[in-house]
Amino acid sequence: MRGSLIVVAFFVAGCLTGWILDTYDIRIEDDPTRYILYFLMLQVGLGVGSDKHIMQILKTVRLQLLLVPVATIIGTLLFSTLAAFCISQWSIYDCLAVASGFAYYSLSSVMITDLKSVSLGVQSAAELGTIALITNIIREMMALLGAPLLVRFFGPLAPICAGGATTMDTTLPVITKYSGKDYVFIAVLHGILVDLTVPFAVSLFCAL
Repeated sequence: MRGSLIVVAFFVAGCLTGWILDTYDIRIEDDPTRYILYFLMLQVGLGVGSDKHIMQILKTVRLQLLLVPVATIIGTLLFSTLAAFCISQWSIYDCLAVASGFAYYSLSSVMITDLKSVSLGVQSAAELGTIALITNIIREMMALLGAPLLVRFFGPLAPICAGGATTMDTTLPVITKYSGKDYVFIAVLHGILVDLTVPFAVSLFCAL
């Protein structure tokens, strides 16, 4: 919860900084988002590659466990497609790109802003990137705050699916607390696989 509030604070600070720069007509010659994107991709690779438990986890994977991240991905994209019919401003593919963040707000928002700037224009791409940031932050906070209710009404796997890519880090403590220690392994595996899906899915839907 604290981490999400820090992210929101940085987002607000960024908005204020952008407003000040625009007010005083200060221009940054080179777009920094591309370099931020490169750094985030490097960070993903370092995080996965340096995790000593990944190979151990992969060796003990049962085929049935893969259904959990598959259900998360398919369910997210399916309901995002349905939601897109209620939104006239953005296309189905734009909505799917936002949903493909799977709560990984930092990476997905930067990727969308960068990749959609050519087709939508810088302003609209920034708006869509902001929507991706807010949407995926809300998803993480819903998983953090709603874990007890999700377990009560939908079962112990519900917080894992709701947490998306965050179940290997930020939402893991609440999943452990409310779903039980038996679901820690599933949560970590789920987080790794969904995390790896984000850059490919976002890139795909941004290109369509």
